[in-house]
Amino acid sequence: MRLHFVEGGPALLVENTRRVLVIADLHMGIESGFARHGVHIASRSDARVQRAVACVEATDPDLLLLLGDVKHNVPITSRQEFQELPRVIDTLRALAPLRVAPGNHDGGLPKFLRPDELLPVEGALIDGVGYLHGHTHPAPDLLGHLVVLGHHHPVVSLQDAVGCAARAQPAFLYAGLHERCLPREEAPGRGASTRLLFVPSFNELAGGIEIVRIRESGLSPLSRCMNESTAEVYLADGTYVGSLASLCPAEGR
Repeated sequence: MRLHFVEGGPALLVENTRRVLVIADLHMGIESGFARHGVHIASRSDARVQRAVACVEATDPDLLLLLGDVKHNVPITSRQEFQELPRVIDTLRALAPLRVAPGNHDGGLPKFLRPDELLPVEGALIDGVGYLHGHTHPAPDLLGHLVVLGHHHPVVSLQDAVGCAARAQPAFLYAGLHERCLPREEAPGRGASTRLLFVPSFNELAGGIEIVRIRESGLSPLSRCMNESTAEVYLADGTYVGSLASLCPAEGR
């Protein structure tokens, strides 16, 4: 198995017997969500979709997998989403077979999808790799494999020699799993061999959680079970940043 960090994303290409392109947390309609709180931003949906199209064209995948939170507004589907989502979905499915792992923002999304395009909310095993949005417990058959998940919007702030932090950048977080954190019936000897890969948000407006705070955020069952001592950090272009412990040595992580 080979993993490729796709420039122009952030996106991930998983290459095994099939080539699976993973895009997480599109959050289409985010601009209407801001407008509801008095912040008015022109829609960037077209530019965001064209960036996704460029990722597909650059990688020529056998499958395009949207890793949840395709839409933004909860619990409603906004007027912007009703107008834009059919065009977005049609554009992407015309490029490659499409699958969607539903996220916590995706209420109402199934009406825009074909029945075979929607994966179970607890995730699915595809070509030996587990995929789920990440807000739920994983299906038991995902354990013992690499599990690719979104939901957490990981970002990293790098500091220079004098301690000045640069703007937070999207980042991938790769880590093992503490088996003891999972119910025994869910991890019969397979939890320790499970590996997690947290994929950053594709949406440039969606913000994120500092990578050193993901476990303590308690945002999901898997992040709470993450083994920080094995965790490694990569920028969106694949640049290796270092271990999680090296980013916060004072806290002894």
